[in-house]
Amino acid sequence: MRKRLFKPVMIALFLAMAGRMNAGEHPVPLDKNVDAAKCLECHEDKTKGPHVHSAIQLGCTSCHEVRTSKDITRIKLITTSSGKLCLTCHADRNAADLKGRVHPPAVRDCLKCHDPHQSKNEKQLLKPVSGDKGENLCLSCHTTGLTVGAKGSRHAALDMGCDTCHTVHKVGDPDKPEFANHLKRSTPALCLDCHDGKDAGLQKAHDNQPFAKADCLECHNPHQSDRPKLMQAVVHVPFDGGATSCSTCHEPMKDGRITLTAASPKELCVTCHSEKAEQIDKAKVQHPGALGECTDCHNPHAAKTAGLPKPDAVNVCLSCHTDQAGLRNKKHPHQPAFEQGCATCHQPHGGENPKLLRAKTENDLCLECHGPDAQPKRVEAEHLMTIFDGTVKLPEDYFRKVVVLPIKYGRGHPVEHHPVKDLMAADDNSKTRLPLGCGTCHQPHASAQPNLLVKDQSSNMQFCAACHNDLGK
Repeated sequence: MRKRLFKPVMIALFLAMAGRMNAGEHPVPLDKNVDAAKCLECHEDKTKGPHVHSAIQLGCTSCHEVRTSKDITRIKLITTSSGKLCLTCHADRNAADLKGRVHPPAVRDCLKCHDPHQSKNEKQLLKPVSGDKGENLCLSCHTTGLTVGAKGSRHAALDMGCDTCHTVHKVGDPDKPEFANHLKRSTPALCLDCHDGKDAGLQKAHDNQPFAKADCLECHNPHQSDRPKLMQAVVHVPFDGGATSCSTCHEPMKDGRITLTAASPKELCVTCHSEKAEQIDKAKVQHPGALGECTDCHNPHAAKTAGLPKPDAVNVCLSCHTDQAGLRNKKHPHQPAFEQGCATCHQPHGGENPKLLRAKTENDLCLECHGPDAQPKRVEAEHLMTIFDGTVKLPEDYFRKVVVLPIKYGRGHPVEHHPVKDLMAADDNSKTRLPLGCGTCHQPHASAQPNLLVKDQSSNMQFCAACHNDLGK
């Protein structure tokens, strides 16, 4: 009998203790009108340290409130969350009001990085922003500098601390790397704070070409690389040999200017890439941007991604397509458009399909990723996935969050049996009774609402009623 009772009694005792010690319950009763002096009898340590939060001077009750019920005292914040509490004073940090990319931890939870009372570190950081993993606050989330290959390289500036180059709360025009990456200054000015553009060794490494005014990040990764000298992940073949290969495309510098071995960049490029010139010239649907100089869109030396887009796979297009650039500020951007790049879905050099799409129809395009028969191929050596017969490369974890639709025989989304392609006439299967496709309901680039619904509409019966008139009856 005792054995039978032991377990339920212990569970009851545990639950009772948990109820007494729930979040916010104070270990001893307090008066509801308690002042800061009483708090400091036990919590004086919160007011002392190399870096103390200025709010401490306002008193404990400027952030905390005391609630009493019989002999139980609970201490709660004066707001529903710590993030909202911080914004009562630091309103200039409110992510909802800021234009540009906000450091993700700063969007919701300030306490991921800061101690609200005091710290040994500047700005009440939980840890310093220098040192190895375990010591460095930034390396709690980032792996920067920790995964350098045997033949790779690591920027020595990492040992000086992340704040040598970054100001994490800095925001502004997201099209500028200075703000997109929270840099203290734009490049190359930031790089030249440490690297002397007139240094003989650096000049020799750059084949005495005028590199000091170029954007260093077009060729170099600022943190680490699997290649020597912090070269970007993708290097143009003629450039891969370093300074000794510069003569493939360049003449010696003349009057402080870069000179080429051909009359123009395009003439030089087509000596190797004649197939691209032919594609551009013969494309049924031409891309006006591809008719200009190749270096308008491509970096001739190195880049982060295949194809050497300049400055990156997204902004290479948005510098001209400003109407699309404005969509990136919507709350729900389509990941391939604003993370991977426009070339995920479009052929940048021209093609056979409307809007330079990589597929004949919008449905074929969307179902390349979202269809039940989608078969992305893995490239183990490059840690990538490919679609469209290997012409588009994506990160190896890209499809982890891609929604696969249960479509069968042109039906099945958003509910079972709902058609997703053109409905044909009952008496003539060659005639379309109702045009229908992914674009009927969804926007391809971004939306203010989830699910990328057209006209930024919410996913509700009112949206469906736009086609199904009988829903309102």
